[in-house]
Amino acid sequence: MPNDTVVKVQEYKDSLIQKAELLITKRFPEKIVQLNELLATPMFNERNFDEVHQDLNIPALAPVLVKNHNSEDGDGATEDGDHPPTKRARKDVLVSGQPVLALPSGTVPCNKPLCEMIKVVKPIIRKLVEDSNLLKMWISFMIPKIEDGNNFGVSIQEDTLAEIQTVESEAAAFFDQISRYFLSRAKVVSKVAKYPHIDDYRRAVVELDEKEYLSLWLVVCEVRNRYSSLHDIVIKNLEKLKKPRSSNTESLY
Repeated sequence: MPNDTVVKVQEYKDSLIQKAELLITKRFPEKIVQLNELLATPMFNERNFDEVHQDLNIPALAPVLVKNHNSEDGDGATEDGDHPPTKRARKDVLVSGQPVLALPSGTVPCNKPLCEMIKVVKPIIRKLVEDSNLLKMWISFMIPKIEDGNNFGVSIQEDTLAEIQTVESEAAAFFDQISRYFLSRAKVVSKVAKYPHIDDYRRAVVELDEKEYLSLWLVVCEVRNRYSSLHDIVIKNLEKLKKPRSSNTESLY
């Protein structure tokens, strides 16, 4: 391997270690305070479900009368051999009905209050994924080569690494939760467009919006809690994470 490549790789490792140590000692406490302040804002603190209720812009049109041609048996038709069967008389039957899939008022908008919350929450989730990935690589670089004995510090590193990987997976799942909300809402709204006279579908949209409102608040709380737990576990074991094997033990061999 060329020397310049080795040097670049080592520079990358050193830079990542410096960023991770700055992240855990300074950025994490700042992020925890920032999230606490965000949770105290009216957007997340009040949690009034009425604020996320929004009209679907799908009116239930007035009933119309639809003509339906129906024929009845026993209209005097004869089927003997001498005379051909007479034609059945057509009778117009008025059936009460209602048009469906009509959107006379235009498109159905997304829930604007929830979209505003999602614009705030998504960068927070993305940042947690990035920070978790950085910590994961930092601890991976701190793990020493495999040796027999004196591996208590290494076990601490592995447990911390597993916790960070769990946080990273959970943060990525938060993104999937947001996309599933829009997909589920679109399906229910399409039902409202098809059956505008059924109030249960309209109520289902309201319930779905309220559920997402509460979920977004919970996501911010969980992100704050994950930052707090990661900061706590790393700070408590920082010495073992950076030096998993004591120098005194190493000098005995």
